[in-house]
Amino acid sequence: MNPIVSAVLRWIVTALIVVAAIIVAIALWRRYETDPWTRDGHVRADVVRVAPDVGGLVTSVAVRDNQIVHRGDLLFVVDMPRYADALGQADASIASARAKYDQAQKVARRDIALGDLVATETHEENVAAVQTAKAALDAAISAKQTAQLNVHRTTVRASVNGIVTNLDLHPGDYVGPGSQAMALVDTDSIRIEGYFEETKLRHIHVGDKARIRLMGDEHDMDGHVDSIAAGIADDQSKSTANQLREVDPTFSWVRLAQRIPVRIHVDRMPVGTQLIAGRTATITILPEPGQTK
Repeated sequence: MNPIVSAVLRWIVTALIVVAAIIVAIALWRRYETDPWTRDGHVRADVVRVAPDVGGLVTSVAVRDNQIVHRGDLLFVVDMPRYADALGQADASIASARAKYDQAQKVARRDIALGDLVATETHEENVAAVQTAKAALDAAISAKQTAQLNVHRTTVRASVNGIVTNLDLHPGDYVGPGSQAMALVDTDSIRIEGYFEETKLRHIHVGDKARIRLMGDEHDMDGHVDSIAAGIADDQSKSTANQLREVDPTFSWVRLAQRIPVRIHVDRMPVGTQLIAGRTATITILPEPGQTK
């Protein structure tokens, strides 16, 4: 082969390799530095902290761990006999208060019938007795309403559609009013949240299409950007006791981009996909046609 031709070919091959390397480098740089994608995505869901409004021993548990429940389904019952007995006592208190009120009214009507034969002081005392008996009756009725409410709230029901998870509640356990007894994952709130570097936010807009792949799955899910977080914590400053800001006096020259949560709504997913809260996902935002990066 002609030495000149051979040299030209070597130069051409070298130039092609260099050009290819530059193209690959630019593509990789855009992929990792500007393209809106992240491997820091997670399946998220709201968790309802199920807690009784009344305290007592757990009478029965109507669900098992990882069971699917619907809004209104019975979860567990708290000390029903005790609160039912309290309702019976409230009925007895109403009967007693009503009898005293009726008696006080009879005495007051007798005073009115007797007219001036009854001393003014005695009449005033009888009128006050009627008012006191009426107040006691009203209080007894109010106590019964509270007892009825307590009986109603001994049965704890699901407030959302979801899945009971990490159940550790058994008949005979004591639960206090307002103390968490179980966790319920709200399946209607399941979404994907990706944490994107702030340098890529200019390429992300509400409504943009998104491609999602869960770790361990072979097929992608389709979604769209539902919202972008309004703020994250500032780790460079904090408030002091006198309400003045304490700002970190040091500043490192190497600054890592903050990560901003972006909520992704799942539009379509393959049959059999398990959207379990906490799973890891890779998210790629797909710009609209004609939208520049």
